[in-house]
Amino acid sequence: MKPFSNTTLNKNITLIGINYSPEDSAIGLYSSQKAEYLVERGYKVSVITGFPYYPQWKISEAYRSKGSYFKETINGVVVYRFKQYVPANPSFLKRLIHLSSFTLGSLLNLFKPSNPDIVIAIVPFTSSVMLGWFLKIIYGAKLWVHIQDFEFDAAIDSGLLSKTNSMISKPLFWVERFLLRRAHVVSTISNGMLDKLREKTGRKGYFLSNWLDTSKFNMDFNEKHPYLNSTNFKILYSGNIGAKQDWDFFFAFLEELKPLKDVEVIVVGEGAEQKNVKQRLDDFHLAKHYNLVPFEDLPLLLSSADLHILFQKDEVIDAVMPSKILGMMGSGRPSIITGNRKSEVRQIFEDSQGGYYFQNDQLQAILDVVKGLQADQELGDELGRKAKQFIMDRYSKETVLNGFVNELNNL
Repeated sequence: MKPFSNTTLNKNITLIGINYSPEDSAIGLYSSQKAEYLVERGYKVSVITGFPYYPQWKISEAYRSKGSYFKETINGVVVYRFKQYVPANPSFLKRLIHLSSFTLGSLLNLFKPSNPDIVIAIVPFTSSVMLGWFLKIIYGAKLWVHIQDFEFDAAIDSGLLSKTNSMISKPLFWVERFLLRRAHVVSTISNGMLDKLREKTGRKGYFLSNWLDTSKFNMDFNEKHPYLNSTNFKILYSGNIGAKQDWDFFFAFLEELKPLKDVEVIVVGEGAEQKNVKQRLDDFHLAKHYNLVPFEDLPLLLSSADLHILFQKDEVIDAVMPSKILGMMGSGRPSIITGNRKSEVRQIFEDSQGGYYFQNDQLQAILDVVKGLQADQELGDELGRKAKQFIMDRYSKETVLNGFVNELNNL
């Protein structure tokens, strides 16, 4: 690890992104842990963000009564918030309004932190890069763009935006390319996304994967989570209930599980598709739904399952690396994932030998795996150990963030 100079310790960093603590899942979790880690390493960090709303798609009750602009300090990080518009049913048009609301409302907050030496813009939203570019111009700051999700590609893959509608898609991709080329460093979370970055901009990016706080998972649990305390074979989906998951395939899977004995499926999640999914779950006696658990309860929840599932749409190829996979694998339980055969996630499962990766036309093969795991607990334990060791070796929080800070110093 490189030593930190006095210059490093005095650097001001401004992080811009709509998701932040107390959101404790997905992008909000990673942005918060990243900012707090930088504070621990001697940086002065400010965050320009929105009001917490994800994945419920409504502003958190604790923040609803606060004014449009709100300042607070969380674990040493000074946080400047703007109360953005949040649609209850986020269609593509409503998401654009949501994006515009946050971007325009955050303009005033740009000038509240101390003069930044480094600006970190989190994508989504791509408009966060525009805000960071303004600070780069005004203060001569270095601009680091970190892409958690290519939002326009994801909108096409999930059906929110038609690829054939060039009147909308072409200007969006032009703006994306223009802004990304203004950054000093662009990082993203998978090798496939680095390839996509190169295709879009012609530039090489920095690999900054998501991570797992392995200290919270590397322990023995002597109990089961209340949601999963039955003696049945418990299949768990935990995470966002959104458009990227293949819910039609999920319900086809449930239909085929009906004849099996002592099997139950637990869905723990919230999101844009929650209402529809909950209604369809009423037709299946073997399935239950619960809202998301607090982050501190997540290791116990994930470790209490016999099998994790994540059914992604086949057309999604590394537009995003699902962060939930790290927790699934780190829990020491096997997983079944579906998605495109070209996905980097497939390679991870082949390398780790900690689970199974299928396409969505392989329902019978998936059912055979479920039956095999139900009948052979030792097989599930062995797969789980391999998955957990893979994550501990390559995706621990300390390993990933130490590399990030060293790269940050090079700026």
